[in-house]
Amino acid sequence: MPKMKTKRTFAKRVKVTGSGKIKRHHAYTSHFAANKTHKQKVQLRKAGLLDSTDVSRTKGLLQG
Repeated sequence: MPKMKTKRTFAKRVKVTGSGKIKRHHAYTSHFAANKTHKQKVQLRKAGLLDSTDVSRTKGLLQG
């Protein structure tokens, strides 16, 4: 059986932390900024972690 390939499109969008968690960027940042509060925009700039329910589903995309 051949090796599994890493899904490059997904790998470019996330990073794996040292403890194995998956770091991601927030959505809703690219436009309609005038409708959002300053607090929302500041919080969306920070990276978030992938939810634990999605981690097991997405780990296979990164194994390669």
